[in-house]
Amino acid sequence: MALFKCISVATLLTLLTPESLSQLNVCGRPPLNTRIVGGQPAPGGAWPWMASLHRTSHFCGGSLINNEWVMSAAHCFSSTNVNNLVVYLGRQNQEGDNPNEVQRTVTQIINHPDYNTRTNDNDISLLKLSSPVTFTNFILPVCLATPNSSFLNGTESWVTGWGTIGFGVSLPSPQALMEVEVPIVGNDQCNIDYGLGSITSNMICAGLRVGGKDSCQGDSGGPLVSKQGVLWIQSGVVSFGRGCAEPNFPGVYTRVSQYMSWINSNIASNQPGFVTFTSSRNDVTTLSPTTTIPPTTTIPPTTTIPSTTTIPPTTTLPPTTTAPSVICGRAPMNSRISGGSSVVTAGVWPWMASLQKNGSHACGGTLVAVDAVLSNADCFSSPPTPSEWTVVLGRLKQNGSNPFEVTLNVTNITLSTLNGSNVAVLRLAARPGLSDYIQPVCMDNGQTFAVGSTCWVAGWSSGRGGEEEVLQELQTSVESCGNDSSASDAICTGLLTLEQGDSGGPLMCQLDGSWFQAAVLSSENATRSRRAAQMTFAKLSNFQSFLSESVGFLPSSTSTSNSTSNNTSLTSEMSTTSEGAPAHPPFLLLLLFLVSSVCLQLFLQ
Repeated sequence: MALFKCISVATLLTLLTPESLSQLNVCGRPPLNTRIVGGQPAPGGAWPWMASLHRTSHFCGGSLINNEWVMSAAHCFSSTNVNNLVVYLGRQNQEGDNPNEVQRTVTQIINHPDYNTRTNDNDISLLKLSSPVTFTNFILPVCLATPNSSFLNGTESWVTGWGTIGFGVSLPSPQALMEVEVPIVGNDQCNIDYGLGSITSNMICAGLRVGGKDSCQGDSGGPLVSKQGVLWIQSGVVSFGRGCAEPNFPGVYTRVSQYMSWINSNIASNQPGFVTFTSSRNDVTTLSPTTTIPPTTTIPPTTTIPSTTTIPPTTTLPPTTTAPSVICGRAPMNSRISGGSSVVTAGVWPWMASLQKNGSHACGGTLVAVDAVLSNADCFSSPPTPSEWTVVLGRLKQNGSNPFEVTLNVTNITLSTLNGSNVAVLRLAARPGLSDYIQPVCMDNGQTFAVGSTCWVAGWSSGRGGEEEVLQELQTSVESCGNDSSASDAICTGLLTLEQGDSGGPLMCQLDGSWFQAAVLSSENATRSRRAAQMTFAKLSNFQSFLSESVGFLPSSTSTSNSTSNNTSLTSEMSTTSEGAPAHPPFLLLLLFLVSSVCLQLFLQ
């Protein structure tokens, strides 16, 4: 036994073939890990199961669970296309040399068949490596929790990854693997934090009540682990959270113990090592009659605006009687290029609409025609009830004075019916007077937004913009979506901080001086801040047919060389949008010409 203790794990493993190793004999035993407290860069080899997933750069984490399978989060993969996907194991830094690392391509991505993109339930995925890896002190599998494991409130756990160290705060060079210790938060408490029903039995939460320690964007798919005796056991997969490290909003993880059967059904041989973890602390992890939440603790929707801010109906404009010629994408008060403040001033985004349900802000939207507003379908019930909604244009503050705003009733709401994300068009009861503060945005009907292009999102959410809840803007840039087969239908950007109140708002990019809406912000991105290092949105051009029918027209995709070359015309056909007839319709002019000709002939005779 003394001799055995002197031989390193790596040396011992070289004496055996991978096929002869039981995963229970090797998993969760990092010889270089002496972690006690966290919140710092991890020493090399401390977490030998950590995987870094790359498509040109790191975008998600993962964990090695045997010598040829890695576990990650389903939301990291919008499709199961393996092109350009590389897995790095034994990696310490994202920059510089990594002498202990190996890399593998991926031959198969298996997302859980019941993964729900809206709720993030069953957010788990398996990746099969192109060839097995050899175990070393720096590359070892982690043990996985069995279904009868218990991770009770306060259980000490660790999460690791190469993600951002705060919203918009990149990991500093050399981008070393980070580690942080966070206690488990019981599902009862986590459900109170996020809203009852948000946290399912397939999820597990971890974080400090005071905040300050958490996983963040770029950590998605990585492991949450706890130590039992000499073994490290994975309890969770990084999934989502509200912001990063915010007080009373712990990180939410996929509960690994729920997926033993699914994992083993997909890994036919050399199955991962499953270990029962037993906590020693008291906790209630499921809702029960004894833990019923009293009505006084019900959490209201975070985007609800107090009823005192309801805009009186007296500001509604009467219908106009003519259809003016409208130019989209003009923002006379906007000089945005890059590096702007997150606080918006009046008129910067003149197409922004606040969609109010029963007098309170619920979602964002954009004016896309003189009498139509575009938003996200998830904001509405099916079928929607137009009488519940009003649209406020020209608004800057949700609380306070807005001298340029108007409030319009909604007569009709039409929802698209494509697979996946969908949009909605709200028909207004009246047409607003256009000004520097109220203008329509151009809609993408096939534009190309080049990788690296600067784009913006804007919206209102409770808790942002100070006491007055001023409209907020966020700058981002277009990124490659990879070579997925679905990439042509999507637009990808860098990280964005979205809240529920932002849903329905625009992703906006400028082309040749005109502002185009490239995508509609979805509630799935807004309500659940996923922790991948990239945002993916359905391109607005996917809805071209629907928008043509519901709005009545689409803007031109090309600019002209005249004085309005930097704007795209939204002028519609008189016969479809004008409430008044042209002064001299063409057939009347022709009739007048024919009558005049006959009269002239009679006169000459």
